[in-house]
This record gives sequence, C-alpha cells and structure tokens, in this order.
Amino acid sequence: MQTASGIHHITAIASDPKRNFDFYTKVLGLRFVKKTVNFDDPSTYHFYFGDNAGSPGTILTFFPHPDLPKGRAGTGQAVEIVFSVPKNSFSFWIDRFHQLGIEYQGPESRFDEKVIRIQDPDGLMLELVGVDNLPDDNLWTTDEIDADVAIRGFHSISLWVDDHEKTAALLTGQLGFKLVGNDGSRYRYAAEGNGLGKIVDLRAIPGMWKGAPGAGTIHHVAWRVGDDEAELQVRAELAKAGMHLTQVIDRNYFHSVYFREPNGVLFELATDNPGFDIDEPIATLGQDLKLPAQYEQHRAEIAAVLPTL
Repeated sequence: MQTASGIHHITAIASDPKRNFDFYTKVLGLRFVKKTVNFDDPSTYHFYFGDNAGSPGTILTFFPHPDLPKGRAGTGQAVEIVFSVPKNSFSFWIDRFHQLGIEYQGPESRFDEKVIRIQDPDGLMLELVGVDNLPDDNLWTTDEIDADVAIRGFHSISLWVDDHEKTAALLTGQLGFKLVGNDGSRYRYAAEGNGLGKIVDLRAIPGMWKGAPGAGTIHHVAWRVGDDEAELQVRAELAKAGMHLTQVIDRNYFHSVYFREPNGVLFELATDNPGFDIDEPIATLGQDLKLPAQYEQHRAEIAAVLPTL
C-alpha cells in the first residue's frame, strides 16, 4: 500500500509581508524559493521558503495578510514547526538570538534530543532540534549562516488534538507512520526511511480551547507522496476510511488533495512533481513574481497592489 513519506510542506499565516520575508531569509537563513500569489486571492502573496532547490521536507510557505490580527494556538491545529540543525550548532543559534534580541527558551531535552524554542514576529511557534548526520545536499547558506550551522529542513511538526487516538489511527493506517515514542502527553510517530521531515508529534490536550485562525497560526500540513499515481492510491485509502477529500488540484509546483483529519487539522497530500524549477531555473528561484496562468493577463494590476518587499 502506498503511504506518505513524511512532510512535504507546511503552510502558515502571517501579517506583515516584509517582516515575514526578512525573518525567514535574514534571521533563520532560509532560501526564498518562490514569490507568487494565493490561488484563491491574487491580491495576497504566497511565499515559499526552503533549501536551495525547494526540496520536499524543507518548504515552509506563508499567506501574509497586512494588519491581520493574531490567531490563537489550540486544539485542532498544527502548532509547533520544528527545524533540524547540526547538533553542534546550538551555541551559534543562541548567540544569534541574543544579538538580534529574539527571546528563546532552552535548550531542553525531548526524546533524547536538545531543543531551542522561539517565536516568529507573528507568534508562530518554532523550534530548532540538534541532529547528527544531517543531509547537506541542496544546502542553502548566507553571509551570516555557514554550512556547519545552517537549517537543513524540517525535523517534525506537532499537532495539538483532543482525541489523539483518532488522529493516531489515521497516521498509522492510511498514512503509514509508526509510533516510535511517548513522553507524557506527547506521542511521536515517524514515516519510514531516513531524511528530513519524517516525524509528527501528537500532543494530547483534551479540554483545551480550540485554535483560532489568524496571523501566527498554521493553515495546513502537506504530506509527501512521490507522484500522481501514489497520490491517487493514498487518496483512495483515505476515502475508504471515511475522509472527505477534494479532487486533485494542480498547484503548479505540486498536485494537491485536501482533507481534515478527525480532530480538525487540515491535511494535504502533495506530490514531488513538477517542482519549483518548472517556471524559473534553480539558480534564480524567488527573484521574480510568478503568477498562476489564470492571473497572468492581470499581472500589472496584481503587482500594483502587492506590498513591496
């Protein structure tokens, strides 16, 4: 049976576009992979950040809405985005956060790994986890962030749920994850194989308030399926399990199927193909505004209303 192989991308909501762009490219040192617009609202940017090639397992995307009020983290949401960094890089990151006036917590221990916690300018919860033997193909560096300390991609995502058993059944059944650890109310699941973005943590928090959308919250988590055939096979298994799914939607850079898991978190299946170099070469990713075909005839009007970065 075809299953998901980990995280493809994570999409969140921000407020100020330039502040979001500056934080993820200049503070955390991610590559700006794609500058495009929301398929459903071309007056809103859709930013993609990741490694040099925008590889699955590294892609963090945002819909930035200027002046959008903050949301609220709670159950029924993906909440904590966790990045992998080299294990010996913590002193660099702590010094960097000190110098930039960014509050942090930790290092603390979780599943025998060291974790530093921060928030982005909108309050989105982010974590860095120190990991040995990380892949360095498609590594992106900056003048201030060298290869030996740079973020490699996702380590994991945390979901806050009321009834963890229902979500666990979906993860271990149709999506192919396995339970690999438990620490109090946190249950850790992993996809098969090695690589980035293989882990999802379920935090069982029954009775907690429901999350509310807004700036600083996660919109959805996309699970990686290799190609269109694999996506259709996983979709069929999810349909058998009673999930209400969209048809396959062409998002230019991948093909998507959306559904809500039993606790209400919005999930997506996303293919590796076609990739982010379908409309611009890897060497110049993110430099120009790229528009979905249906909006190309309105390029001048759209560009005129998008905020300057």
